[in-house]
Amino acid sequence: MLMCGLPGAGKTTYAMELVRRGYIRLSIDEVVWERLGQRDAGLVLEEEAYDQLKEEVRRKQWKELVELMLAGRDVVVDYSFWSRAARDDYKALVESHGCHWELIHLKADRTTLERRLRVRNGEEGANSVTVDEKLFNRYLVGFEEPNGEGEQVFMQSST
Repeated sequence: MLMCGLPGAGKTTYAMELVRRGYIRLSIDEVVWERLGQRDAGLVLEEEAYDQLKEEVRRKQWKELVELMLAGRDVVVDYSFWSRAARDDYKALVESHGCHWELIHLKADRTTLERRLRVRNGEEGANSVTVDEKLFNRYLVGFEEPNGEGEQVFMQSST
């Protein structure tokens, strides 16, 4: 299962429900938290160093995903999947191992996303990475919304 959506759309909440049903969850944010012991690594590290760390973790989790698929395990990849190219790479990987992928696109209006992020920014933990206004705007500009990619779209409530 591939999670897709902007910060605050509910990807991790959805993924954690799958974990309760027996899925293994892969999350870059959690590994970065484990390594650095703080949620705001992207605000503490230089952008380039943070991006390098995330890429290193992504490569390791790519290998872990293959191992889990070969073992017949259900996996949820809890990333944003900003770009179609990244989604296509993961879908091809899954298919190349004879497995089936599902692309879950969680959506919410901007007001809901901003409200959820304000709450999340006040929390602690690996799943509470701070997304400030600058970073949120970067996500908004860079996000390639799935369209015709076999995605299942779930519009999140504004409540």
